[in-house]
Amino acid sequence: MGQISASVELPAAPGKVWAEFSNPNNFEKWLTIHTKWKGDVPAEFSQGSQVSEVVTMLGMANTITWTVDTYDAPHRLVISGTGMAGVKIRFSLSVAAAGAGSAATIEAEFTGAMIVGALGKAVEKDGKKNLDESLEKFKALVA
Repeated sequence: MGQISASVELPAAPGKVWAEFSNPNNFEKWLTIHTKWKGDVPAEFSQGSQVSEVVTMLGMANTITWTVDTYDAPHRLVISGTGMAGVKIRFSLSVAAAGAGSAATIEAEFTGAMIVGALGKAVEKDGKKNLDESLEKFKALVA
C-alpha cells in the first residue's frame, strides 16, 4: 500500500479555492497526472457520480472510472476507482481556512497486489512528485 499527501497555502478565500479545486473541468489546468477525460464530464462532482479519466504515472497511462465517495462542499471531495491489475486508488481533496487565505490538501492511497516493494516505493515517489507539482500549478491558477 502506498500513501502520500501534499498541501499548499493559498492567498485566496476557501470558497474560491474550493470552486477551482473541485471542478473536474479544471483538472487539465493543474493536475499533472491528468491526461484526459473519457466520455462526459460533469460541470461539478456530486455524491455517487462517476467519471472516467486517463491518468499517467510512472510513464504509464491508465483509465480509472472514479466514483465520488464524499462530496462535502466546500470542504472535502473523496473519489476512488480501480486501475490496471486491480490497483485501487483513493484521492481526497480538502480545503480549509488558513491565516488570511486557505490551505489545499491532496491525500492519495494506492492499494493492490502490485503496490508492494520497489514498485510501491516508485509509485509513492512519483505520486509525491506529481502532487507537489500539481499544487504549485494550482497555486498559480488561484493566485
